[in-house]
Amino acid sequence: MSNNTDGQLYIRYVNDNDENAFRILFEKYRDSLFLFLNKIVFNEDDAEELMMDTFAILSSGTAKYKEKKNVSFKTWLYAIAKNQARMFLRKNKATFSEIDEDNITLNESESTPESSILEDERNSKLYIALNNLDNDSRQVLYLTYFEDMTSGEISHVMKKNIKQIYNLTSRGKIALKKELEGMGYTWDI
Repeated sequence: MSNNTDGQLYIRYVNDNDENAFRILFEKYRDSLFLFLNKIVFNEDDAEELMMDTFAILSSGTAKYKEKKNVSFKTWLYAIAKNQARMFLRKNKATFSEIDEDNITLNESESTPESSILEDERNSKLYIALNNLDNDSRQVLYLTYFEDMTSGEISHVMKKNIKQIYNLTSRGKIALKKELEGMGYTWDI
């Protein structure tokens, strides 16, 4: 199902109150949206709640989606989720840079909801290495490698210009390569 179809499903839900259309979107995006939010708030319970809040906004119809050539439904959905996470962090007096990442670990042997979602060993190593990057680099690379978003879509989600996204991607890849090499893996960027 393409992102354009997803946008049409959402419009059908809003205009025709088609509950099945909403259920399809929820099932398609809930896991990846949870992972994205967890990379921002570093708490599975909060990420789950924020994911549900994002879908509550969608179900209420208060967020207005319009099909545009350069903004997919997925990009629009992730932008709403990121705004929810920012409001949550602001409300709890935390910022992206203030989060204590030393207390966050993900061992390869741990079985977590996140690890069960990851598709293969390579993605698992990549996901673990991402935990050691700064938040902006982590978000850019997560959206690139796990969500297959373009630089334009990432720019929209992160509210940064394309040049900033390119710079973050470049610096993030270098830092990620260093992390992976530290784990005993090689990766050509």
